[in-house]
Amino acid sequence: MSLDGLMENKFVLGLLLSAGAGLSTTVGSLIGLAVKKPGPKFLSFTLGFSAGVMILVSFVELLAKAIESIGFVPAHMGFFGGMIAYFLIDLLIPHDYSGQHDHPESVSDEGLMRTSLLVALGIGIHNFPEGMASFVGTLQKPELGVAIAIAIAIHNIPEGLAVSAPVYLATGSRSKAFLWSFLSGVSELVGAGIAALVLWPILNDTVLGWVLSAVGGIMVAISLDELMPTAKSMYEGHIPILGAILGMMIMAASLAML
Repeated sequence: MSLDGLMENKFVLGLLLSAGAGLSTTVGSLIGLAVKKPGPKFLSFTLGFSAGVMILVSFVELLAKAIESIGFVPAHMGFFGGMIAYFLIDLLIPHDYSGQHDHPESVSDEGLMRTSLLVALGIGIHNFPEGMASFVGTLQKPELGVAIAIAIAIHNIPEGLAVSAPVYLATGSRSKAFLWSFLSGVSELVGAGIAALVLWPILNDTVLGWVLSAVGGIMVAISLDELMPTAKSMYEGHIPILGAILGMMIMAASLAML
């Protein structure tokens, strides 16, 4: 399939982008296993950058398109509904980055393994709505789907580190560390697949408007509750907000050129 044909086939492109964004966790895993862990300043900046991209896209594109499709009040109901849905997921199944807290040397291998598997499970479930975001964004506009997938891929790299590092420390097995990181990322494609199966048969402007607003709410919640706090915990100072500002500026410039 040619590039033009792929851009026209939003269904296939949406699934491919979701898969690529999700499997970027394996990039973080490979970094953690092959080379020195990226510095906290770099990770803090990239997480802030990703948050900036996602916040601007949510308000300027997703919520704005939803308002055009279904009206101001319904669009904001969907937006806040998405935020609440993500809050409930995070409340019921919390997760944490290993980079946020240093594990004491006294922690046993079994403890590290249990921690890493819980992190992998939590990240995997949190990746469900992210996969939906990439897919739904692509349905609206392929270029928008690409932008969302890139933003998600950036912040999935530290998640790969979060899963692989404790598994490797606990087992000494690079293959097990990579496998668990890979599985946590695959859930993003599963989320996109579920969105595709549910939405594609009933898709129209009204349904798309509600979904876009909800996805926008989810992405803002991820940015405010996960990305920015994690960025601040990794490096004290103004690096996260500088990353967010730059992410918004670059995203705004790219949207202006589309």
